[in-house]
Amino acid sequence: MPRTFVDLSIYLENDVPADPPPFGPRIDYVNHAQSVEQITSFFPGLQESDLPDGEGWAIEWIRLCTHAGTHLDAPYHYHSTMNKALGGQEPAITIDEVPLEWCFQPGVKLDFRHYEDGYVVTAADVEAELARIGHRLAPLEIVLVNTSAGTRYGQADYVASGCGMGYEATMYLLERGVRLTGTDAWSWDAPFVYTAKKYAATHDASLIWEGHKAGRDIGYCHLEKLHNLECLPPDGFYVSCFPHKIRGASAGWTRAVAIFDAGLLPTGAVSAGPT
Repeated sequence: MPRTFVDLSIYLENDVPADPPPFGPRIDYVNHAQSVEQITSFFPGLQESDLPDGEGWAIEWIRLCTHAGTHLDAPYHYHSTMNKALGGQEPAITIDEVPLEWCFQPGVKLDFRHYEDGYVVTAADVEAELARIGHRLAPLEIVLVNTSAGTRYGQADYVASGCGMGYEATMYLLERGVRLTGTDAWSWDAPFVYTAKKYAATHDASLIWEGHKAGRDIGYCHLEKLHNLECLPPDGFYVSCFPHKIRGASAGWTRAVAIFDAGLLPTGAVSAGPT
């Protein structure tokens, strides 16, 4: 089978409800005609008529949160420290400190599309899905969670769609050596609107951001706002998701892709290819 790529990333674009209103990107486009004055300012005496077809360059100005678009969260996003459960609590790493080997590894897809919006996935759920697909986790594999939110991207209810990964489900993965995960939902955790209802009823703050907060115990990264997970088989592919190198930041944007190439897989492994 020839090498095949599946784009797992959403667009960065204006006016798409992929984030709560304050967090969305703002892109201002400058086209080839609008930029002529910019380019002539660099070269005294240059006239518009001197430029090929009278055109300058195209550029864009962007106001962007590090958590807009498809991005990779660093442990620093979740808490100031990490690895408490490993016996050596230490400062949480920022996105520029994430080991590059975490970001290019075999992928595993867990299909949780059948869970209702707001459901909190448990360790038993993860174990049952791994048994269903016949996969045994190996250290550093990248685990992607396909939720019902994937098909709601671009719709008004996207941010409130999909299930979330709870503390024990996240720890189940981390205790088996996984260090990078991902979801097609807005957040690794259940949508805030559902957690807020649970908190109002119980006042149990441990319910808030519980999947993220697992990073206090074992440092890990996760991808949010992935796309096209429905196209992936349970395994037999690699994931590439190197983040933008932003000094001291809590996250970095990434062009996440799945790569199908038998040459990347262990001897004897067979890739089913994208569907």
